[in-house]
Amino acid sequence: MSSTSLQQTQNQTQALTLSPQLQTSLKVLQAPAVELRTVILEELQANPLLEEFATNSISIDEYKDAQTSDKTSKDDEINFDKDDFSILENMIKDLREQYDPEDTGVQYTTEDEKRHEYFMNSLTGSTSLQQHLIEQAELTESSEQEHKALLYLIGSLDDNGFLTDSVAEMATTLNTPTHVIDKAITLLKSFDPTGVGSKNLQDCLTTQLELDGKGDSIAARIVRDHFQLLARKRIPELANKLHTTIERIQEALQGIARLDPAPARRFKPDTNTVIEPDVTVYKDEYGEWQIELNTEYIPRLRISNTYKELLAKGTLSKKEREFMIERMRSGKFLINSIEQRQHTIERITAEILRLQMDFFESGVSKLRPMTMDEIAQIIDVHETTVSRASANKYVRTPHGVFPFKYFFTTGYTSEEGESISNKVVKDMIRHIIEDETNTHPLSDQAITEMLAEKDIEIARRTVAKYREELGILPTHLRRRY
Repeated sequence: MSSTSLQQTQNQTQALTLSPQLQTSLKVLQAPAVELRTVILEELQANPLLEEFATNSISIDEYKDAQTSDKTSKDDEINFDKDDFSILENMIKDLREQYDPEDTGVQYTTEDEKRHEYFMNSLTGSTSLQQHLIEQAELTESSEQEHKALLYLIGSLDDNGFLTDSVAEMATTLNTPTHVIDKAITLLKSFDPTGVGSKNLQDCLTTQLELDGKGDSIAARIVRDHFQLLARKRIPELANKLHTTIERIQEALQGIARLDPAPARRFKPDTNTVIEPDVTVYKDEYGEWQIELNTEYIPRLRISNTYKELLAKGTLSKKEREFMIERMRSGKFLINSIEQRQHTIERITAEILRLQMDFFESGVSKLRPMTMDEIAQIIDVHETTVSRASANKYVRTPHGVFPFKYFFTTGYTSEEGESISNKVVKDMIRHIIEDETNTHPLSDQAITEMLAEKDIEIARRTVAKYREELGILPTHLRRRY
């Protein structure tokens, strides 16, 4: 006879818990200037010991002096460790219009809504997707290497939620084995929103179908094995290839139309929002390059003297004193976090200026390959710090406003030994296609040969990949008769 019994067991697991202060420091580091103001104002409302003083009535030196004078006893000091910071779209649209005209967006079940409610209620601004994914990453069991890779991947997603760099490129950047990157990608693709971390649209749609238990469905087979026919909506050919009826193909296309081609879209800000650069790089009247941080939207804070005097009198109860000391520490940590953020951004900008001097002098054609790890080693921080400090931030240059991450790119070496960024190569491909004739568009192979004439040796499949990333149709779809 079998019997049941209750038993107590101990399990040892690895988990990383972020303290409220560290969460604040990460939020401050990642937030662009305009959004940072909102974060600071929220802290001002929550912490009575913090106060803002007018920026037009105090000098920078006086501001630093005010911070220095806020030192309390040694036991109340906070040491801010730098390691704290280290922690085919149109196709779907057409399908929706044809097969699901009443559908206005991605469909979610009641269970889905409940599962996402906590996360969605806390989403604000342009950094929401990363924070949303980081919160899930902290709840995921993984090795230290996998967790480090996971955080890097989250910081490397493009505006659609895709990973455009290859596994080999990311492994080289992180100095991590490829199998660790593969495991981190698998973990990331299991997160909400479904499809995030995919390498392209095809992979994104396939992932959504597989996670929905439809990996063996006709829809999945269409996306996975006959994507080009899907893109051209060749329904009779699809029915023939899959040995099924046109009606079943249309049912499958209706299901595909309900998938989300860009998982990050619902986290993105209004595209009409004016970009406010966090840094301006310019030449002064003496021809010297200068870096100017945007402080217009960042309130200057200090600990209120009134509360410090009240604390010094010793008339407070133990509970009141403990509360005020905790609030004082929290306020100082926020002030230090803001100062560290500005310092980190300034140092990163200075190294970008130094390493990409040809770009600043001459323009995009002179952009050189550069990685986040390269900058991280120079300024002695973790590469994830560079990733977070660069996220959603922009720099104004003599050649226009660019996102910080624009400057971090792999590249190629020409026969003459010159390093060329892959963004430069993409720009060259775009210009080559813009100059072609509509009746005789260039094939990817022809473009490859034209680049080779300019001493840029890359494979035809790489040209095809860059063309797709630029949103340019293949040869037969660009032809006009």
